[in-house]
Amino acid sequence: MAIKGVSEAHVPTRVTSIAGKLREEIVSGVRAPGSRLPSIRKAAAEFGVSKNTVVEVYDRLVASGHITARMGSGFVVTFAGTADPAARPRHVAEAVDIASLLNAQLEQDFQIRVGDGRPPPSWAEQSEIKRYLGSYGRALSADADSYGSALGFMPLRQQLARRLGSQQVHAAEDNILLTFGANHALDLVIRGMLSPGDTVLVDEPGYYPLFAKLKLAQVRAVGVRRTPDGPDVDDFAAKLATERPKLFFTQSLAHNPTGSSLTVPVAHAVLTAAGKYGLPIVEEDPFADLPTTSDNRLATLDQLNLVISIGTFSKTLSASLRSGFIAARTDRIAALAELKMLTTVNSSGHIERLLHRVISDGHYDRHLKRLGQRLTAASDLVQTRLSHGGHRVFSSANGGYYLYLLLPEGTDDIELAREGAKESIFIAPGSVFCIDKNAPLARGIRINVARANDPRFYDFLLRKLR
Repeated sequence: MAIKGVSEAHVPTRVTSIAGKLREEIVSGVRAPGSRLPSIRKAAAEFGVSKNTVVEVYDRLVASGHITARMGSGFVVTFAGTADPAARPRHVAEAVDIASLLNAQLEQDFQIRVGDGRPPPSWAEQSEIKRYLGSYGRALSADADSYGSALGFMPLRQQLARRLGSQQVHAAEDNILLTFGANHALDLVIRGMLSPGDTVLVDEPGYYPLFAKLKLAQVRAVGVRRTPDGPDVDDFAAKLATERPKLFFTQSLAHNPTGSSLTVPVAHAVLTAAGKYGLPIVEEDPFADLPTTSDNRLATLDQLNLVISIGTFSKTLSASLRSGFIAARTDRIAALAELKMLTTVNSSGHIERLLHRVISDGHYDRHLKRLGQRLTAASDLVQTRLSHGGHRVFSSANGGYYLYLLLPEGTDDIELAREGAKESIFIAPGSVFCIDKNAPLARGIRINVARANDPRFYDFLLRKLR
């Protein structure tokens, strides 16, 4: 779904209109599986458009899985629909399959959760949050139960604007939209700025729940190789030219899953290449508040021109809070706020007031300091243990929760995860984080340093990776 006020590229076009009409005919069964679409020349005449327009329409339908190109047969309908209205459409089933690791994280059966993406509860929820949940209700204003502005609780937005300013990102409250966490923020951006059949660039390896969201939206994702210094600039520039993407999704600091962080030269090169094509960049940085990470963010250099910045409290305070934000140009924020109002009406005013108090009282910054000290000590210990075992990591300068263990040649990461599960060890296999399952970095595992203190895990590695 496209929304107003983002860019001219997202204004409905003849391509969008024709693709939508054909997609509706295919899904409804008017065009049955196996039937042929008109040739490009005939379709151009039928719709009164150029051949190039038809080519783009067919490309979108191929990308969304509705048709395929067959030698000697032209374009053939492949979307079979379903006779059972309760059954999942194919793109929904594929999205759920991509996100299967998330379901494993939500299960509590594993004794050793080294592959988990979150900190242990003792590192997060036993901060000041529980105490504030007890006394919070006595301080609420009379209008606290109303919906309020779709942008979210203004004092918290003002507070976040000041925090961004301290991180060298200039913003006002009108540049900030509060959300139900980073995943809600990604949902809004995908719904508001992309249409089925569009192409986007993503980190590879990258954030696998994002891949699932893109699959659900029937958007084609193309991976950009990750290096220890950030995105591979040459790969990024080449795919900008050939794929003509609508967005680039990336994480700059303490990257999930590799733990790598962006360097200043790479940041400049990425912004220069994106600026050439006017490509918006969605930069999600859940660890930006940690004192252990750097200030080398695209948002810092770009000042929210091309960059749409996404933040969250889930990785620093509690995954149960479900609160985050989008920082962007005011026109983009206004358009996304309309979409937020349409889909969820508003985010949680109670949670936003609670966060405002925790930050105002200084507890958040004190908690971050303690958390940073814990992370530094844990990371040093894990890297020492891995080094003693003869293992290699992708990047040692992480600053966040993750290290990425590179597996020996010929090791099957999925099989390794299965073997770990037999010993109650939860392992996050690298191929889950890759679009291309055969990519070189698909052969690895993500390690959460906050959860990697059990000697049984290192014994497991020594036995299985010998």
